[in-house]
Amino acid sequence: MSLYLRYATQTWSYHESRKYSSARISSTHHRTLESSHMGHQNSPEGFVAAGYADGSIRIWDGDHVKILFNGHRGAVTALGFDPLGARLASGSADTDLIVWDVVAECGLARFRGHKDQITGLSFLTRNGLDHIVSCSKDSLIKFWDIGTKHCVETVIGHRGEVWALDVGQDERMLLTGAADGEVRVWTIDPDALSQKLEPGVVAGGWDESTEPDAAKRAVTSRGVLERQSKERVVTLKVHPNGRYIAAQGADRLVQVYRIRTLDEIKKKLARLKKRKEKKNKGEQEESEPVLTVADEIPCIGNVRCSAKIRSFDFSLKSQDQQDTLTLLCALANNSIQVHVLEPSNKEQPTRLITGIDMPGHRTDVRCLALSPDNQMLASGSSESIKIWNVHSGQCVKTLESGYALCCEFIGPNLVVVGTKSGQLHLFDLARGLLETIEAHEGPVWSLQVWPDRKGVTTGSQDKEIKFWECGMVVQDGVRRAALVHTRTLRMSDNVLCIRYSPDGKLLAIALLDSTVKVLYADTLKFFLSLYGHKLPVMSMDISSDNFLIITASSDKTIKIWGLDFGDCHKSLFAHQDAVMSIRFVWGTHYFFSTSKDKTLKYWDADKFEQILKLDGHAGEVWALAVSKYGNQVFTGSHDRSIRIWEKTDDQFTLDEEREKELEELYDQTLFDAPQDAPIGSGVDHNDSQTVIDNDTSLPTKQTPVTLQSTDRLIAALDTFAESTRNKPTKETIKSAAYTVYTTLKTIRPTDLDTILIVLSFSHVLVFLKVLDTWIENSWNLHQTTRILTTLLKTHHHQLTSTTPLTPLLLKTRKTLKTSLQSQKNVIGFNVAGLKVLRGVLGSEISGFGIEEVESLDVGKEKEKEREGKRGKRKRVVVVS
Repeated sequence: MSLYLRYATQTWSYHESRKYSSARISSTHHRTLESSHMGHQNSPEGFVAAGYADGSIRIWDGDHVKILFNGHRGAVTALGFDPLGARLASGSADTDLIVWDVVAECGLARFRGHKDQITGLSFLTRNGLDHIVSCSKDSLIKFWDIGTKHCVETVIGHRGEVWALDVGQDERMLLTGAADGEVRVWTIDPDALSQKLEPGVVAGGWDESTEPDAAKRAVTSRGVLERQSKERVVTLKVHPNGRYIAAQGADRLVQVYRIRTLDEIKKKLARLKKRKEKKNKGEQEESEPVLTVADEIPCIGNVRCSAKIRSFDFSLKSQDQQDTLTLLCALANNSIQVHVLEPSNKEQPTRLITGIDMPGHRTDVRCLALSPDNQMLASGSSESIKIWNVHSGQCVKTLESGYALCCEFIGPNLVVVGTKSGQLHLFDLARGLLETIEAHEGPVWSLQVWPDRKGVTTGSQDKEIKFWECGMVVQDGVRRAALVHTRTLRMSDNVLCIRYSPDGKLLAIALLDSTVKVLYADTLKFFLSLYGHKLPVMSMDISSDNFLIITASSDKTIKIWGLDFGDCHKSLFAHQDAVMSIRFVWGTHYFFSTSKDKTLKYWDADKFEQILKLDGHAGEVWALAVSKYGNQVFTGSHDRSIRIWEKTDDQFTLDEEREKELEELYDQTLFDAPQDAPIGSGVDHNDSQTVIDNDTSLPTKQTPVTLQSTDRLIAALDTFAESTRNKPTKETIKSAAYTVYTTLKTIRPTDLDTILIVLSFSHVLVFLKVLDTWIENSWNLHQTTRILTTLLKTHHHQLTSTTPLTPLLLKTRKTLKTSLQSQKNVIGFNVAGLKVLRGVLGSEISGFGIEEVESLDVGKEKEKEREGKRGKRKRVVVVS
């Protein structure tokens, strides 16, 4: 049995929107980390909800996850808390809208109706409403009634995808932005919206047989705000004080508007009327002037940033200042800027006051190179070359260059870079750029230092391979290093990669025709031709003993060849996408490979098997660098991050890794498969379209965690059935039921609905007996009632048709009614006591949340206001 060492990782994450801390590689931990962050939303309690590309939602309390929701099958693209923070709505690329109960940690409803990705949503809880408004790339705006779980109105106004949405402070004004560049303003009629599902009214429209007042549209258009930019609207925000609106497009501009007050509108109307009277003096009287939405909401200024804006938000500190606005802008180059807008300042209405600009790449990391002593790392992107200290992880030097495609260290302080424009840049780490050479007429795809480090060889799209010798020249009286062109080799096709053998005798050249030519390095005479790949070879390497050459291709395969006769030892289907880079570990036949499938893999070229699969990057992995003895591995990615993987002392076997991969593959095929409706729900299982066309359904999703929890619950139910089979005593039943109760405590509330749906009917019958015992002993009545309700709804048809269950159901109903009445009395007594306390203490107890508790008043009687009266202190007993 072969034992191998694991690799741990850390990320130089100056480039991306999130950071990865050092951690040992384990499949469970890393699946969580690799989920790409899609958006976040702050709750009134200070929690932060983050949506991920794998469809999960995590609610963070400080630095730890408080709640985890799993319900979406696509990336989460929109999030929103209600004003109290008790509910969270999420929209996804799978076109579903889900409402979550944050307090009970469960899903309330899944709304289906949109035909494309949901891009924005907002709660409507004022004016007697309990609705959600959502927008989507299908150009529709939908209003959902949370109580009835139906779409009550659909608005069609934009000509393209709707990308942004927000509501005014009074929730009577709706703002939407679309791909056509327009910001539309809508008026919401809460009375008409709340009456949509009353008798005689058709949801989403009106019925000709009904009265016009009851069937009128709840949302009407007020007009379009003028925008300076013609790009699509990305973000719309209403200021917390409700007076300002900001619209951001897919460019560098944020346009700010101000909502005029009623007095200002009257003054504006009076001025227009007076101006019109002067213009039409002595003429026949015409109609009254009408204000447009542009007059009611004028533009007061623009904020322009140094790069494209990803998102922005208002500063809460400026909400009480009427003449100054502070905007925080997150830019596409991963920097942050804070701008101040002062409309009253005519000379300089906007100014940049501060910013955060961390020393990382702003675009894809396309190439990596280690110094000969493994102390420094050079990384290249489209805008610069950066030099990093390997041990500290700090950027020590930034060198401006062209679009870097390859780079190498010639010496400890010399770096040569090949660019997309065909130039070669020679840098001295102490003096900067030494020279720029117009080396090729096409992009320089590959660059290789000679084994004796006296020069470099470059290969380009212009079908030429050029040899450059490193020498010394005198410039302005100072001696410096320089590259001198010595000879040129013309090939039959574009050159994609070149590699020298470690002994310097052979030169391998990968061409666009998918072949690899091996030449003698001194005479450049032909030695071998390697052909077998279906697509071009993107990278290759030769082992330190000069026996093996490995080639990585866009056809997703890696081939291992012998350099003696050029025979193919093995062809490996290595990755799920094109293999971009490959490197041997010095002194061994182990090698690493990276791919566009976002993974790094570790291989054994002698046994032709994969040793380790390392996940972590959120984008395509373009570049790879390996230290001499494989203790450290560096990868550069499309996610603009550089990851360093370090060998640890943790041992593992190949059987363990194969088992994990099979489990992941099984989970993927299981969870991607369409799921049937619950048994007994009345839905035809042969008609899968019926399930898809439902407007609402339970927000459930199977995950490995839910499968394990289901197995534990079924095992506990089987134990209960076995213990209570032969005339058990009351104590035996109670003990067995408590075993199920303790098992249920280990299950997350967010997974409960998913687990209950997949239970077989035989286990449901056992569970009903368990629940009856729980109710008798008053064990967590809240959760017990939730489970009982879910089971009754899911298996209603079978339960009602099973006659032997009638006595048990009647008994459960009677016992549950008594227990709930007792809980109701306790809650009512406590609410009444809190009201008395508020009346006694007055304003001293304000802010304790009693206003929200009033909604739980059993008698539904409103307390009379007490103004300026304080009586004797009263003792109130609160029952826990």
